[in-house]
Amino acid sequence: MVNNAIQWFPGHMHKALKEIEEAIPQVDVIIEVLDARIPFSSENPVISKLRGETPVVKVLNKRDLADPELTQLWIDHLEKEQGVKAIAITTSQASEVSKIMELVRKLAPHREEIGKNIRTMIMGIPNVGKSTIINALAGRTIAVTGNQPAVTRRQQRINLQNGVVLSDTPGVLWPKVENPHSGFRLAATGAVKDTAMEYDEVAFYTVEYLAKQYPDRLKERYNIEELPESDLELMEEIGRNRGALRSGGRVDLHKASEILLHELRSGTLGKITLELPEMITQELVEVEIETAKKEEQKIKKKEERRKRYLRNKR
Repeated sequence: MVNNAIQWFPGHMHKALKEIEEAIPQVDVIIEVLDARIPFSSENPVISKLRGETPVVKVLNKRDLADPELTQLWIDHLEKEQGVKAIAITTSQASEVSKIMELVRKLAPHREEIGKNIRTMIMGIPNVGKSTIINALAGRTIAVTGNQPAVTRRQQRINLQNGVVLSDTPGVLWPKVENPHSGFRLAATGAVKDTAMEYDEVAFYTVEYLAKQYPDRLKERYNIEELPESDLELMEEIGRNRGALRSGGRVDLHKASEILLHELRSGTLGKITLELPEMITQELVEVEIETAKKEEQKIKKKEERRKRYLRNKR
């Protein structure tokens, strides 16, 4: 697998993180919106460092696109962390969105007891549905929504008129996605712009995972009796069956990639979750080993430079 770490950190995101860091001490509860299909990869590790002991409601949005069994597995996993409550919702159900406030109140009962507004801050990576949730909570259009990542550019405070004040934040990524698997999953779900990574590579990574975890979905959707062993052959088969052909009958792999990713994102392929807690544990071990290797190489190169310098001085 290509180590294709995403580095996409526009200036407004850097500024937003600074503003979030300054505001968190005045916040009673954080609402972090995650993508239910990638609950780990859509969690911002910078936020978990910044929040300290501030309680957090983790909202697994787009649950209608995710595998329900795995969503429950993720909720149980996330709630093992101190001060964390998790809930899965779809923004098309207003009753589900309103349950976020129930969890907020459970995490900050002391504010209501003294007759004060609960100060909350909502955050999440781009294109995770944060603005739609804000509009549903407020009962009116306040936040701009859109399918493109990074629509919200500045913070705003919203009084929900129900004892809760909400601070909205821009959708922020972190400076570098260290886990290459997370990078591919963020790209597969559309959390980062399609220009941030090679489109075909993202589709190849995704189809390899789907062939292992959801083979029947691929067979049914693309009319394939037996899945080929290699991801290249599988993508070619998908392209042929969906008419993504160039002159001479060659498969247009870019077009086939577009078809696969579009159908994953829209839910046409069914309810799919792209990661499991045990997978993440293994991946983080791999990332740690890789980081240690790079550090070792850095020290080695530094030592070689120092020796060369000393030799040249003689």
